[in-house]
Amino acid sequence: MPKIRRMRSSRFLASSIGVTCAAALALPAALPATASAAPQAPPASSASSADATTERAITPARAPAPAPGSTQSLPLVPFRAERGFDGSTAVEQGLERRDVRSFSLVGVVWDDPDAELQGRVQVRTRAKGTARWSGWQDVETHNHEHAADPDTVERASGRVRGSTAPLWVGPSDGVEVRVRAETPGRTAAPGVQLLPDGLRLELIDPGSDIPEAAVTQGAVTQGAVTQGAAGPGADTPPIGAPVDTPRLGTLTAEAAAASAVNADLAPLGATAIPALSREETEAELMALEPGVKPYIGPRPRIVTRRGWGADEKLRERDFLYMKRVKAAFVHHTASGNNYRCAQAPTVIRSIYRYHVVSSGWRDIGYNFLIDKCGTIYEGRAGGVAKAVMGAHTLGFNTNSMGIAVLGSYGSVKPPKSSVTAVAQLTAWKLGLYRANPNGKTYLTSGGGNLYRKGKKVRLNVISGHRDGFATECPGGRLYGKLGAARSAAARYQGR
Repeated sequence: MPKIRRMRSSRFLASSIGVTCAAALALPAALPATASAAPQAPPASSASSADATTERAITPARAPAPAPGSTQSLPLVPFRAERGFDGSTAVEQGLERRDVRSFSLVGVVWDDPDAELQGRVQVRTRAKGTARWSGWQDVETHNHEHAADPDTVERASGRVRGSTAPLWVGPSDGVEVRVRAETPGRTAAPGVQLLPDGLRLELIDPGSDIPEAAVTQGAVTQGAVTQGAAGPGADTPPIGAPVDTPRLGTLTAEAAAASAVNADLAPLGATAIPALSREETEAELMALEPGVKPYIGPRPRIVTRRGWGADEKLRERDFLYMKRVKAAFVHHTASGNNYRCAQAPTVIRSIYRYHVVSSGWRDIGYNFLIDKCGTIYEGRAGGVAKAVMGAHTLGFNTNSMGIAVLGSYGSVKPPKSSVTAVAQLTAWKLGLYRANPNGKTYLTSGGGNLYRKGKKVRLNVISGHRDGFATECPGGRLYGKLGAARSAAARYQGR
């Protein structure tokens, strides 16, 4: 059984170097690592870690190494500046229609992470290997609220850039983009720059797919699928064989480190952490705190980073921990709903690369992600049961976790399976830290557009992103389901 005491003992910044060494001693030599097509984030400073140890190593069967992902970064060029009827100057930049290497996700970045893109970003893409172009699609521009807190090491690294939300477009090999400044009520003299400096189009290729069975088993057990609720990709995935053992080839040292922090929950190199029954989960919490009634939901099945194919060489090597998890912020990725559940690992690999390589973050920002079929995925590395510091809710990343539902839910109803998975995940994870999903808690603001830095704010234990920052996230339709998620999570905990 897992050892919850070690799960909850993590504090502050812990290095994965010790974990890497311990795992590497027991593993065969890793396959040569293939280089990505984009620069990698340099490793952060190291410190010792006593939180994760490798009790036993399992040698996976060798499999063909997946093709690495890549990033094409194209500078935008000025189109024109027109003086509007109200005296304002509209500035437009972009790229004309062109052929490019294969990609599946797009976004726009710029130099200053504190600058907002006040305007509209639209892209058109050509389906790979065809002459078929899409119509113009809007890219969500207000994304700076998904970031590390001000004055943190991650925010002050010098690598962070401003960025739009990513947009999933599927395999493509042609692109056209236009960015137009639109600032209501603002006037400017001719020639005034209204768009941020250094605009670039980022085209993300997530690399080759992983075996489909790695994610499909849990997709139908986490909750029923609401057919058609989230667009054309809301399909019921095929049922695969259990994959709670390593299957995807020899571990690299970085992959071993990311897996070893979950060694109390699953074998080294596992592609998924298996679900536990309510009785098993409660028994482990009672063993940690005898005599205290356990309020915790059954542990759900969670696809690991190895399960969705994370390139562990992209992220920074160190893991960043907090003291506890007092709240969960729910997000949507605003990346569109045009994906199939079997494609979710590919979408996550794309978002991961966009966060790290394009936006300059230390790792993917969210602690967990959930697809439209209700499958739960490990997000930022450090251990699913530990208090891992994320970069998801600007001003409130400390002592909280971020859960992102893949898709856009401003006007589209979220699938019932996704909302159920939010409740299942929070019932378990918050239960590890004695938090009531249907209760309130206080968090101290790190600074944002709703609350000044240092202010203690009373929030729902399960909150939407918009509760901590003035934003549309997680979309009105998903936000409207959070009350049901709170009630369900509390029931799962036995409250």
